[in-house]
Amino acid sequence: MNNPHPAIELSGISKAFGPVKANKDVSLSVAVGSIHGIVGENGAGKSTLMSILYGFYEADAGEIRVRGELRRIRSSSDAIAAGIGMVHQHFMLVEPLSVVENIVLGAEGGALLKRGIGKARAELARLSQEYGLAIDPDAIVGELSVGLQQRVEILKALYRGAEVLILDEPTAVLTPAEADQLFELLRALKAQGKTVILITHKLREIMAVTDRVSVMRRGEMVAHVETERTSPAELAEAMVGRRVLLRVEKTPRKRGAPVLEAAGLSVIDERGCETLRDASLTLHEGEIVGIAGVAGNGQSELLDVLAGLTQPARGVIRLGGKILNAADRNPANLRRLGLMHIPEDRLRTGLVTAFAAAENAILGYHDDPAFGRGPFLSPTLIEQHARAGMQDYDVRPVDPGLKTAKFSGGNQQKIVLAREIERAPKVLLVGQPTRGVDIGAIEFIHRRLIALRDAGVAILLVSVELEEVMALSDRILALCGGQITGEREAVATDERDLGLLMAGVSERAA
Repeated sequence: MNNPHPAIELSGISKAFGPVKANKDVSLSVAVGSIHGIVGENGAGKSTLMSILYGFYEADAGEIRVRGELRRIRSSSDAIAAGIGMVHQHFMLVEPLSVVENIVLGAEGGALLKRGIGKARAELARLSQEYGLAIDPDAIVGELSVGLQQRVEILKALYRGAEVLILDEPTAVLTPAEADQLFELLRALKAQGKTVILITHKLREIMAVTDRVSVMRRGEMVAHVETERTSPAELAEAMVGRRVLLRVEKTPRKRGAPVLEAAGLSVIDERGCETLRDASLTLHEGEIVGIAGVAGNGQSELLDVLAGLTQPARGVIRLGGKILNAADRNPANLRRLGLMHIPEDRLRTGLVTAFAAAENAILGYHDDPAFGRGPFLSPTLIEQHARAGMQDYDVRPVDPGLKTAKFSGGNQQKIVLAREIERAPKVLLVGQPTRGVDIGAIEFIHRRLIALRDAGVAILLVSVELEEVMALSDRILALCGGQITGEREAVATDERDLGLLMAGVSERAA
């Protein structure tokens, strides 16, 4: 006889961290065999709620029922025993180990590891076939693509018997093609009777794959709707509490003089591979030039070489008409010359997460006289500067002393944006400006970038979101295999045209 109860019922869940109330009397019901979306702005309490369900935190108040049975979940072991698995935004894998070793880690099945590995291989083969999750069990996890690493995380949860699978921002690090593959997998899981809870703030994904969606705002649950009965505009308004402009509004550009010029740039990595080949481009005052391409085709190398993080094997870079020699091409000097950089990966190259928000707010600019006298920095001045930036960019909570690791991904991104944009750049290199950022913050960031462009700043934009590149850019360059395969005016192209160039079809053939 089928169990008539929901897969998951949360009733009156509350959780506070000091004065911050992350969840306030939250209730949620998730049907068995459904894909249930949870959306909300950064800091709305989505991840906290799911961390309570998975046992990372224990609620201050409220109840959890799994298939109608009251459960006290105090650890991830309790959650796994209740049939709940979770795939985190930042994967919990040991990169030097193989796929099968990661699968059995923590579930070895006794002292005889060989027996456990053998059992895991057989179960891995069954799961791979059942869900279309083909993967080499002996592959080293650190050598796999991000999409395949995510597949390992899902297999790990299924191996442990998960009937409910929580995915936290699962497409934040995926290419569009990998995201589409993930959605097919989620549909296959649903078809097998599994229950999926999808945390995201990409409304396109919610509309494409979920059956029902719940909306959180400032720690509270504010709406539960059938996906087919709502729209992106309605969800965005529920998330933010006001109407949100989902399209980018901009006036025609007023292009000025060339500011940044690159000719014949090539980059060779530590393996001796040419990852950027003979790239040439020009950025003018008052325009946004977007880079369209599937991740891993040279965009990161282009940003890094222009920002002075790597040196080119060949090629010339001019800034303000002056050729930059090797000594000039370092980030500190380029900042002094007015070239600012918002890196693609905020955690690796944009922030020191162990530092407080105030310390991160001045990284790279700590020698500015505004922050102290002589060799001595003023904590008061730094805190005042950080607080003003956090208020201007709606960073939540406005707490300059809080460790940056404690902020949500979107709020971390805003800290980086405030630091670089408020330095009055002449050239701004922007990598993935809205990665992991909610719909309200995306609108805010897009407006800031357009305002900079209208003020005469030259902007180079790299984003895996082709829709974002097309909406913000005045000109678009396509990259494939480290080479620029074509250039288009944004108003004179479409996704199909750019897709051909991104796939390596030559300018002439296109």
